[in-house]
Amino acid sequence: MHDAAVPEPGQTGALAPDWLPLPDDPNDLAPGVWPASARRDDDGALIVAGVAAPELAREFGTPVQVLDEDEVRSRAREALRAFGDAAARHGGRARVYYAGKAFLSAEVARWMVESGLNVDVCSIGELEVALAAGVPAARIGFHGNNKRVFELERAIETGVGTIVVDSEIEIERLAAITERLDRRQAVLVRVNSGVHAETHHFLATAHEDQKFGFTLEAAHRAAERIHELPLVDLAGLHSHIGSQIFGVDGFREAASRVLELLALLREEGRFTAESADGAVEPVLNLGGGFGIAYTRADTPTPIGELAAGIVDAVADECAVRGIPLPVLAFEPGRSIVGTAGVTLYEVGTTKSVSVDTGSGPAERRYVSVDGGMSDNARPALYGAQYSARLASREGAGAPVLSRVVGLHCESGDVVVDHEYLPGDVTPGDLLAVPATGAYCAPLASNYNHIPRPPVVAVTGGRARVIVRGERIEDLLARDTGIRPAAAAAPTREGEE
Repeated sequence: MHDAAVPEPGQTGALAPDWLPLPDDPNDLAPGVWPASARRDDDGALIVAGVAAPELAREFGTPVQVLDEDEVRSRAREALRAFGDAAARHGGRARVYYAGKAFLSAEVARWMVESGLNVDVCSIGELEVALAAGVPAARIGFHGNNKRVFELERAIETGVGTIVVDSEIEIERLAAITERLDRRQAVLVRVNSGVHAETHHFLATAHEDQKFGFTLEAAHRAAERIHELPLVDLAGLHSHIGSQIFGVDGFREAASRVLELLALLREEGRFTAESADGAVEPVLNLGGGFGIAYTRADTPTPIGELAAGIVDAVADECAVRGIPLPVLAFEPGRSIVGTAGVTLYEVGTTKSVSVDTGSGPAERRYVSVDGGMSDNARPALYGAQYSARLASREGAGAPVLSRVVGLHCESGDVVVDHEYLPGDVTPGDLLAVPATGAYCAPLASNYNHIPRPPVVAVTGGRARVIVRGERIEDLLARDTGIRPAAAAAPTREGEE
């Protein structure tokens, strides 16, 4: 196998985005993008938490989503410590809820509780996973813009700590259910602050023209109505401005606007949920959305800096209004599990495509792998950028601008839009895509009747399945038009 030729200047530059530098070594593992445990062994294979990529592929097949357990636990503890310390400096308290929508399984839920976090859910399925994992119901928060009656009933029956109210209709549903069950329920009112996070418009959740929450004026009316209900306690306010956010400016502005409402509601005596000592301590939940690095161009704000900046801003705004610091709550998800995840694929085909850029021809190599938008929908949904590296060995040859694509019958089935990979990438190689711990498994589908891959936790040189991968038999079994005997189809490679 020969080394690839060094690309001529301009050959790939016209196609490469400005943020993607030509690397000195297309085998390097950019700090902050990969789990802290990631390295290469003496043979050049990728190692995560002491387990080699080829070993994982042999045992579990590909694609396989790998989650570094120690990285998840460490980031959870770090978040709890950062927000707790920041609040304590102002004489306050902070709670941290793990946002289960990023990725939830029974094991991950247990890791969160063992790390001192609460768990935030937004569907009956997530709620049942958390309860089945042994998460105390009082440590669960329940989100959602369309919580159905049976979901609210289940939440109240099991003693869920807080429900985040999202509409006037939901308030009336809660009124009826709490009366019927004769159970009290604490709620937060979700407020649209009007602060527009600098992120993809699908990820911005505080602008006015969208499905979540109340405007500031409507939130005040909602609080008044809740105060009239005998068994529904207004515990505080909730604000979430979006996802994959770097910096504290958006949180500072949102907190300023929501605290204006909180101060008014305090003055009116609308908060009724009491602490153990009988004092009314309203909660201000500022959500999550803290960004991570998907490529070496990303520079996320460290969690300690975020926590200090956000809490300091809230404390300043409280001082201006002459009110005590509320109990602060936060909901990190991506920033806890995102960087801990690495997805392994096997390369199937490669080919180069000549592109007319208008100023001359340029060449891009397409690297096709055995997964795609069915295990990572984010690039297709909102153009999310990722990185990639050879995982079974170190590559040779000069870096070549490549696009990693999946096996689905869609031209938008892109896994990694822009990446420099070694010139000798070939069928049978393993390719690793980092930062896939959040919103990959939860968004996975069976498009083109592709089974969803397993999720495997790695720690201390050991690997174990925490979410079983699907087989063709699973897909056939759901089709009522197929007789059972027809379900004897080939399994994924690496499965019995």
